[in-house]
Amino acid sequence: MRQNWPERLWLVRHGQSQGNVARDKADAAGHNVIELDVRDVDVPLSDLGMRQAEAAGRWFAALPADERPDVILSSPYLRARQTATAICDAGALAGGKAKSVIDERLREREFGVFDGLTTRGIREKFPEEAAHRAKMGKFYHRPPGGESWADVILRLRSALNTINLLYADRRIVIVCHQVVVLCMRYILDELDEGQIMSIDKQAEILNCGIAAYDFERQEHELCVPKLVLWNHGAPLEQGEPQTAEPDTMTGTR
Repeated sequence: MRQNWPERLWLVRHGQSQGNVARDKADAAGHNVIELDVRDVDVPLSDLGMRQAEAAGRWFAALPADERPDVILSSPYLRARQTATAICDAGALAGGKAKSVIDERLREREFGVFDGLTTRGIREKFPEEAAHRAKMGKFYHRPPGGESWADVILRLRSALNTINLLYADRRIVIVCHQVVVLCMRYILDELDEGQIMSIDKQAEILNCGIAAYDFERQEHELCVPKLVLWNHGAPLEQGEPQTAEPDTMTGTR
């Protein structure tokens, strides 16, 4: 028993979404608003995003049978659920097809009044809030009606407690979102604000990029999470184009 930790934990960002595409178009055109007629929770994958998800599934399915995941958890957001389903349908899980378990604590960061706005739109519509964010930094800044990174981390600590309780010694895939992947790394690597912000600045988390942690007993019988894979481009490896889009519904980084 690894002190109630999984044997291995993979973090997978969803494939490219239609929101990612709409955001790019809005930025390129200099618009304030991202043109989408659905809630963020209902934004689906793009055609490319679906192919990326299928490629990620093939990547997992190519692992030796005794190394494949046996549990898959997903954010409730449609783009994440579609990615998780594609991974399952590819035969990626040990024992064959399985449905994903939905956990709302793995959802995208909530953007509040910034929802659906580009960076330009935020600055023009909410100049005081944009200035406050610049002063506070995005780790602690909470847009009205939304969440800071610190808020996301609080619910992810709760999700990890559940994973450790229910899935000790199992191999787990979590399908989620860019900020969730980064906040999970903050928790598991015991980072501080400056360290995780530095990692965030280095590169966007790839669509269907894969991170992996192993959990083995260390000195004095302590179990320490060990990062063994980071932001791995499974779609490119499987012959599909790789994308690395910023957060879907806001231009802020």
